[in-house]
Amino acid sequence: MRVAILSDTHDHIPNLRAAVRFCNAYSVTMLIHCGDLISPFMLDVLAEFGGAIHLIYGNNIGDQHIISQSCGTRFPSVNHHGILGAVEAGGRKIAFTHYPQMARGLASQGLFDVVCYGHNHIHKVEKVGNTLLLNPGELLGKDDQPGFCILDSATLAVERIEVGAPFGDHTSTTSRDAG
Repeated sequence: MRVAILSDTHDHIPNLRAAVRFCNAYSVTMLIHCGDLISPFMLDVLAEFGGAIHLIYGNNIGDQHIISQSCGTRFPSVNHHGILGAVEAGGRKIAFTHYPQMARGLASQGLFDVVCYGHNHIHKVEKVGNTLLLNPGELLGKDDQPGFCILDSATLAVERIEVGAPFGDHTSTTSRDAG
């Protein structure tokens, strides 16, 4: 199962749209957003994804009321988890939060196969014990090339997809050993 991991879009519609289009075109079945989506209008773009979507708040929460109220109702495929989420994908337990310290703490407990986070906008893949700890980097493109990650739940391989706004061009790099 291919799972997209996104974070820190900060209302950047073209980059989110490019990521969603990529995911729809390349057999991604689940999308996890690790926070800082920001505004409710971003849900319209996010909901263009053809599979299940899981979303949490970040530190830039936007309009919490409208976002949480719209998930599952106006946008049936978007599941809102508050500040901490957990799902199963392809037999793997995946947790996601916005904050690096919280993610590291979750990973060190060994209860999840993968723990994802955002916040600092820095792409990083590492192992904490037997848990893969993954920051997809920012989709915004403020501090670095905008991008996101695709996780293969069978192999735990991580592919970083770089998005070139506004045209949606992309390049990718694959990390098979997060050691």
